[in-house]
Amino acid sequence: MNTLDSIKNQSILDLSGKYDFPPWMISRYSKYIPDLELFLDHLNKQEPNIYIRTNTIKMTPNVLCDRLSTKGFKLETTELNEVFLIKNSPYSITSTSEYLLGYYYLQDLSSCFSVDELEISEDLSILDMASSPGGKTTFIAQKMNNTGSILALEPNRFRLKRLFYNLERCGVMNTCIWNIEGSDILNYDLKFDRVLLDAPCSCDGIIQKDITRKNTYSKESIEKCSKDQNILLNAAIKVTKPGGLLIYSTCSLAPEENEFIINDVLSKYQINLENIKYGLEGLSEFESIQLHKSLNMTKRFYPHIHKTNGFFIAKLRKIA
Repeated sequence: MNTLDSIKNQSILDLSGKYDFPPWMISRYSKYIPDLELFLDHLNKQEPNIYIRTNTIKMTPNVLCDRLSTKGFKLETTELNEVFLIKNSPYSITSTSEYLLGYYYLQDLSSCFSVDELEISEDLSILDMASSPGGKTTFIAQKMNNTGSILALEPNRFRLKRLFYNLERCGVMNTCIWNIEGSDILNYDLKFDRVLLDAPCSCDGIIQKDITRKNTYSKESIEKCSKDQNILLNAAIKVTKPGGLLIYSTCSLAPEENEFIINDVLSKYQINLENIKYGLEGLSEFESIQLHKSLNMTKRFYPHIHKTNGFFIAKLRKIA
């Protein structure tokens, strides 16, 4: 081991001890997380931001803001008109009558960006491939003004109850739920104008919300998730209409679950990546592996920079 490697290894051990992260995670993060120590410090010390998304099927953002303000909540605007950051909360934001009536939905801003990039208009056919608990599904529905059709897939029967509850609470009328695996959509003769694949992932992007994930996160989980994500994304592309749009997203920061997955399909299908308005550029290389140059059009979100969950979004247009 040369002197530089020795210094690097000692630095990793020092950061591991200081922030209580496993050394292997520190080593990985050092290769793609900007301002690594600020990132680690932020996850350990800062409470995650809470965002709410106005459900415009039932309520307007201005009226919702006024109603919650009279109850002592302090709201701050974000890049999206429907979404507010909760700056001060006199009690739980899920304990208001407005929440129970479905006037708003708790949803991280990064997650809302993925739906915003779908370029939704009325009367489209849209597939949500991994839909429970329904945050993105309900956002899609309100952007369509309850027109068109949404097919929401959810393989886990136990998660269906939350999905049904949230669709009903938010007044969604244009959605059909199927209890099937996302890849099983290939068994049906269906094509969609828009497809959203918020893929199941290893979830290190939400460590700030669940600090125990520092110890349960593993290389094996990254490997398993990446295999499943590849299967799901291939299916998603196949059921997207020519000219249609597909959004792939995860709450993972691992390149193997994000840029690598997109890089793999770019050479298989006639698809183009399109630019996304928010976030930092995706990676075009990792550990000496060169990826497609257009992957800088994908976007990454970091908790210490964007004040959101760790998140990844790719926007793919199917050519043929």
